[in-house]
Amino acid sequence: MLLLNPHAHNRPYPDERSRQIMVKTIEFFEKKGKVKLKEDDRERIWYADLLEFLKKEGVFHTLLTPTRYGQGDCRWDTWRNCEFSEILAFYGLHYWYTWQVTILGLGPLWMSANEAIKEKTAELLKQGAVFAFGLSEKEHGADVYASEMTLFPTGEKTWRARGGKYYIGNANVAALVSNFGRFAGTDEYVFFATDSQHEKFECIRNLVNVQSYVAEYALHDYPIGEADILSRGPEAWDAALNTVNVGKFNLGWASIGICTHALYEAINHAANRRLYDKFVTDFPHVRQLFVDAYTRLIAMKLFSLRAADYLRSASLNDRRYLLYNPMVKMKVTMQGEQVIDALWDVIAARGFEKEVYFESATRDIRALPKLEGTAHVNMALVVKFMANYLFNPREFPEIPRRDDAADDEFLFHQGPTKGLGKIQFHDYNLAYGPADSLNVSIFKEQIKTLKKFLLKTPPSPEQQKDVDFLLSLGEIFTLIPYGQLILENARIYGVSRDLVEQIFDFMVRDFSKYALQLYHKPSSTPEQMEMCLAMIKRPAVDRELFGRVWDEVYALEGLYEMNP
Repeated sequence: MLLLNPHAHNRPYPDERSRQIMVKTIEFFEKKGKVKLKEDDRERIWYADLLEFLKKEGVFHTLLTPTRYGQGDCRWDTWRNCEFSEILAFYGLHYWYTWQVTILGLGPLWMSANEAIKEKTAELLKQGAVFAFGLSEKEHGADVYASEMTLFPTGEKTWRARGGKYYIGNANVAALVSNFGRFAGTDEYVFFATDSQHEKFECIRNLVNVQSYVAEYALHDYPIGEADILSRGPEAWDAALNTVNVGKFNLGWASIGICTHALYEAINHAANRRLYDKFVTDFPHVRQLFVDAYTRLIAMKLFSLRAADYLRSASLNDRRYLLYNPMVKMKVTMQGEQVIDALWDVIAARGFEKEVYFESATRDIRALPKLEGTAHVNMALVVKFMANYLFNPREFPEIPRRDDAADDEFLFHQGPTKGLGKIQFHDYNLAYGPADSLNVSIFKEQIKTLKKFLLKTPPSPEQQKDVDFLLSLGEIFTLIPYGQLILENARIYGVSRDLVEQIFDFMVRDFSKYALQLYHKPSSTPEQMEMCLAMIKRPAVDRELFGRVWDEVYALEGLYEMNP
């Protein structure tokens, strides 16, 4: 079963330590219970109990320390970290958040050439510390070009740090904060480490009205020595972007965890509620909403698992992850919103009630497309790969399923962040054909029409500057690698033909929806509009197949309910 079920968590792990971490984390939340979970959420209680548990069990030390700097089963294992991300978010986004911002804070530390501070980081993790990533600023957001945090020289290899950062998670308690800034009077970037408890570090306030602490902080002539410098110049710039490459991958997994818990609550409620002398699950439109939510969720997980395979197998000669990675952040999180919306249309007012997990899910699912660069920023990144992906493939060795116990060292040696337009991909047709699915075949016809659109009526120079036009075109393009990785992983995980067919039912509809949006863009030409209309297709209808997939969804009823 692809979906997480904490009451029957019997997934295989490559080592006993990994299994213990996942099971004990589930036990922590189930012992806490839904009543207390929701009470803490409503009252915005800082999750000190979770941090104490993580410290006692050495969880962050095991999961976030590269093998070279740790002991025992310590490694940075992306597959294992995805599992942990999913479990934390299954119980609440804010539990996941402290993990997420620790990962971001660790990025510049593990990417640094400063061995002494890396040894210190490993020791702090062993002590149960959390970390923070000081990148964004109040006036500039995540526009790192405009960063104003500055190091002013005070002597040979000594400086005073001045400036503020904004929207920085964990900055109230972080043992080390990785700060991005510049050297005074130069254009040279720098990453340097600070202690959030230092007298020259002012944690000004919490910016959000939730359990998490998302800080505004300022450095007031904070003393910095050479031992505090993590990277400088081009290496600091690359560390900023490469850290986000590592961290933003987790946002899709947070969406998966939230949607899975919400799905259990929704089916449990609907299957046991009668309206107009029928169970809610007897209504055809309700079944359609559930099947759409379920298939979108399964697709989210298939894609994200496969994207992790490419991330773990990446090298300087294989950077395909730079397309798939922002899609986990952007596409998967946006799909998560659609899953929650469909389920909410089923359970209606129940989704507002304070006792249910769903109430917090409706709030938290909205955050994920907007963190670590908005969905639009990541879409603009994805568009850079479109030409090579569609028209200039090359051969690569086949990437296997990567759930092995390996230390993903490459993530901290990703190299320069330039040259994205030169990255090549393998032929997506290897995944798409030959297909025994009617809807996959229809989807392939839509792909062919998109390629004709790009060859015969390509975006004009003016349209290439029109972000609104390119974002709509990007939505269409993104569906192709999304479907590709879903198909690759459906074979790896033995997903049924019925389920694949129903997944591509919504994929065909989504392709048509985005084509219609592109048709309506003010700058679309008559020739482009004609091509857009040709992309609009109707998925194949098979009521018996739909019924079999509905049976899969209905079988979830009563399978999981969080301990009270």
